[in-house]
Amino acid sequence: MLPLTGKTIIFDNFPDPSDTWEITETIGKGTYGKVFKVLNKKNGQKAAVKILDPIHDIDEEIEAEYNILKALSDHPNVVRFYGMYFKKDKINGDKLWLVLELCNGGSVTDLVKGFLKRGKRMNEPIIAYILREALMGLQHLHNNKTIHRDVKGNNILLTTEGGVKLVDFGVSAQLTGTWHRRNTSVGTPFWMAPEVIACEQQLDTTYDARCDTWSLGITAIELGDGDPPLADLHPMRALFKIPRNPPPRLRQPEIWSAEFNDFISKCLTKDYEKRPTVSDLLQHKFITQIEGKDVMLQKQLMEFIDNYQCMGGAEKARHERIHTKKSNFSRPLISNLKDVDDLATLEVLDENTVSEQLEKYYSRDQIYIYVGDILIALNPFQSLGLYSTEHSKLYIGAKRTANPPHIFAVADLGYQSMVTYNSDQCIVISGESGAGKTESAHLLVQQLTVLGKANNITLQEKILQVNNLVEAFGNACTIINKNSSRFGKYLEMKFSSSGAVVGAQIYEYLLEKSRVIHQAL
Repeated sequence: MLPLTGKTIIFDNFPDPSDTWEITETIGKGTYGKVFKVLNKKNGQKAAVKILDPIHDIDEEIEAEYNILKALSDHPNVVRFYGMYFKKDKINGDKLWLVLELCNGGSVTDLVKGFLKRGKRMNEPIIAYILREALMGLQHLHNNKTIHRDVKGNNILLTTEGGVKLVDFGVSAQLTGTWHRRNTSVGTPFWMAPEVIACEQQLDTTYDARCDTWSLGITAIELGDGDPPLADLHPMRALFKIPRNPPPRLRQPEIWSAEFNDFISKCLTKDYEKRPTVSDLLQHKFITQIEGKDVMLQKQLMEFIDNYQCMGGAEKARHERIHTKKSNFSRPLISNLKDVDDLATLEVLDENTVSEQLEKYYSRDQIYIYVGDILIALNPFQSLGLYSTEHSKLYIGAKRTANPPHIFAVADLGYQSMVTYNSDQCIVISGESGAGKTESAHLLVQQLTVLGKANNITLQEKILQVNNLVEAFGNACTIINKNSSRFGKYLEMKFSSSGAVVGAQIYEYLLEKSRVIHQAL
């Protein structure tokens, strides 16, 4: 039999843990594998062990964590590493044991939820102390060309002596001396930086160690509010929101100091080229204010941990991280997927899933479905009676979940956002020839004129007919589309400050003059 191996390490070479360690208690479940408390049979030392299945768990993550812990755990703010072991078991399957320092103070997420359970909030000096210690751990990683990529409250553990330790390096990335950026989208969605998410859609997008700065800013909000921003959304929907939304902030910024709000603002700078490094943040006033108070804050933190544990802890909420590697899901699994209005809420979101869901909806004459903030429209090539006055009224000012997906809902969202935020909005329509772009544009304009309460029927008709006029000059008949646009157009609708439509202007661009040469006789 060949030895069991990862990509670079041979698991068979590790010693059997039974000679040294004995499991005494179950601690919980990690991202990969269960976590137990163990006792060293030789010297009585207590430790934690993460037990992994090298066959079913992701071997790249196992190797990444092993290599980083082996090289970088010699820092007071990184969990200590006691070794890797390999336990052979013909009945239950072979297991890898990753033995680590026991951080029996729990995670900072547990601690803040313990405060909230008692109707209290963590005070700012303690938050600053925890964030400073995490920053020092991250600085150690970054100085050694390593990005953590999953900095969150559950991955910052506390010791009963008031120590703060970074853990869980399964998705950490090591940078070479010549390549200081990464282009793999990985992490826990709510904490992921916009540039990390962008790597999934844009092949030429990269990021660097400052993605950890963003994640720490989200963790700072978690320490204040108890949850990261967008925690009430499905993780896949959060991935659509993070790059599009303004930088998040505390729910009640007014109850926190200006320094804490500024620290979060600096961490959550959306342009990572302008975002500070962890070394820069160590000099921020919110962090430097606790200089010389270490002993007092450590003692206070120990008391908080002791009080939290005496209460029996709080209910733990886990946020699973994602990987953008393609998975080979079987067709039977996809066929059993439930009906949803938003594909982003599916646990499995790959090409097969999307295709099958669209096919299923199309066969039922349901031609609209959301993917996050995007509406997919399928051309039915027939009238389905979906655009009547009654349909129009249903979507005016309604919650998105109140009605089935519809293009009128997109129009309403754009209009309501414009009025609420007093900000220009843009709706982009894209698709292949014959997909229904021209008709979708007509329907959007139709609903926007209704929402804008055109002050006279002549203005409404002019706005609706201006598209037809331009198309008379710029559209052509093709084999698959009798009214194929030979140009792109930009329609700018103008509204008053009260939201009333007052006019429209249309621009054409990319006019394919070579393909519009004469009228067919």
